[in-house]
Amino acid sequence: MTNRANIACLGAGRMGRGIAVAFAYAGHRVTMIDVKARSAEEFAKLEADALGEIRKTFASLSKLGLLTEADVDPLIARVSAVPASRSGAALSDAGMVFEGVPEVVELKREVLGAASEQVGPDTVIASTTSTILVDDLSGAIVNPRRFLNVHWLNPAYLIPLVEVSPGKATDPAIIDEVKSLLEGIGKVPVVCAATPGFIVPRIQALAMNEAARMVEEGVASAEEIDKAIRYGFGFRYAVLGLLEFIDWGGGDILYYASRYLEGALGSDRYRAPDVISRNMHEGRIGLRTGAGFLDYSGMDVDAYRAKRLQAMVDLLRHFDLARPPVLDPD
Repeated sequence: MTNRANIACLGAGRMGRGIAVAFAYAGHRVTMIDVKARSAEEFAKLEADALGEIRKTFASLSKLGLLTEADVDPLIARVSAVPASRSGAALSDAGMVFEGVPEVVELKREVLGAASEQVGPDTVIASTTSTILVDDLSGAIVNPRRFLNVHWLNPAYLIPLVEVSPGKATDPAIIDEVKSLLEGIGKVPVVCAATPGFIVPRIQALAMNEAARMVEEGVASAEEIDKAIRYGFGFRYAVLGLLEFIDWGGGDILYYASRYLEGALGSDRYRAPDVISRNMHEGRIGLRTGAGFLDYSGMDVDAYRAKRLQAMVDLLRHFDLARPPVLDPD
């Protein structure tokens, strides 16, 4: 796959449009392929809606300072939409294909299978599904070694993270190829096993349900809980990863806090997993012992701490919450 490979999106809905913006912004030509049979009038409306929304997205990015108004026309010129009847030419010219049709297994298998017969033998094919496992789809693909799941987080053109989930048949070289393509457009790919929920949806489902549960229990209002997330939970985890934060404070703290919450709230959903106990018994507490979930041996820990704290200070300034010290006498 070349650095500026042509991209095809199966579907011209929200995901296809978001991916089109991300790749066009980075210099790629993108073709959105309508997978549904429509009349010429119906397709013309879809095309106008899709390209109109993409134009509005680029215009909004110009207002946010990521590009100028003069950049919008050259960027939108890289994006096109074609009806299902013209999919063959678009797919044969694509270096990578992203499927973004509704979350229906049978529909995805039908669309992916048909596309895999029209692309070149080495063209990489990815589903953007957020729920369906790669191996539940790969059986429909001609040459499944070049197939995997690539899960984008909305809005796809802004969120850096992209979750890459290979299947049993995926060639490891394809994983590296996809990571390189994504990094080339400024994304941050992470590889995860084919498991329900990937990484982010699985973690955020727990967090969102717990936040809703606290509203239900009268712990705090929705406004107060969101404020706590924005300025506490989210603030810390914009700088420190979840597992990095466990190491920062010490896995023993999580172990004892989990035991207390499990007993006090009467629910095993707070129970710490076995790996927390194992790490404690093996002396892998975190920064204090030089290892935890991450390895800190040979690291200048003081410099590492200073870098993370500087990032938090930068966030304080971003939120306009950084204040000078009060030096006036009482």
